Amino acid sequence: MIYYHNPRCSKSRQALALLEENNVTPKVKEYLKEGLKTSELDGLFKRLNKEPLEGMRTKETVFKELGLKGKELTRKEWLKVISENPVLLERPILDNGKKAVIGRPPEDILTVI
Repeated sequence: MIYYHNPRCSKSRQALALLEENNVTPKVKEYLKEGLKTSELDGLFKRLNKEPLEGMRTKETVFKELGLKGKELTRKEWLKVISENPVLLERPILDNGKKAVIGRPPEDILTVI
């Protein structure tokens, strides 16, 4: 399992604590430091059963600065935007390789363990 984590995010820290309480030790990926490849994101969104825009933080300053509101981009273009601006990825996410879930609320993480 891979846990997409931003240690500065309280929801991400809460969800990670829930995993630890349930004796689940995923590989933690600090995606803001490590980056995200478009191919990795493509698979992740397929397992989330969401389109990239549905898993983006549209209220982030970067989203506004890039003028993305109302834009109609292809899936590949949205994946590239997230890859180049990983802060836009909604968090936290737990991916068990077959299914992934966004931890909003943090307890949702437990649905894929």
